[in-house]
Amino acid sequence: MDYVMRTVRAEEWPLARRLRLEALKDPAAPVAFLESYEDAVARPDAFWQDRTATAAEGRTVRQFVAESPEGEWVGTVTVLIERPGQDVRFGEAAAVDQGHLVGVFVRPEARGSGVTDALFREAVDWAWSLSAPRLERIRLYVHEDNPRAAAFYRRFGFVPSGQRTPTPGDQGAWELEYMIERGQR
Repeated sequence: MDYVMRTVRAEEWPLARRLRLEALKDPAAPVAFLESYEDAVARPDAFWQDRTATAAEGRTVRQFVAESPEGEWVGTVTVLIERPGQDVRFGEAAAVDQGHLVGVFVRPEARGSGVTDALFREAVDWAWSLSAPRLERIRLYVHEDNPRAAAFYRRFGFVPSGQRTPTPGDQGAWELEYMIERGQR
């Protein structure tokens, strides 16, 4: 695997937009993402510029990408920092300082190559390295009908927390919370 794992830079918003739109066209997108392609493609450039700049700063969110030797982005994962008392982005309110992994996507041609493992190592290592706040756990949500993703998360060390939340817009479906506590990995 010759991919480089790194954080996004603010000026790379067109690449971040393109990869996100590609992710939302993936056949697994309906159970992998809470956003639709139609909603994302309608967003103005200013939205993507702000989103990428915030992820590049790394204060409350950090986006990681896997880049090929040719400069193509083949995967991404984002870490949101959540604290008790903050507005809830999705799922249960944070009871402790925690990371929340979102936006996981790897292009089909890079799947099975170790890219997802490498992206997760970068994201999780970065989250654990924070000293203010020192995170107690890292969580993510997976749709109950996405067994491929759930199997990867378990293999990586995430375990079901027992918490679940209704999937927005998908009546009767659930998002299951998985987590790793500090010291587990």
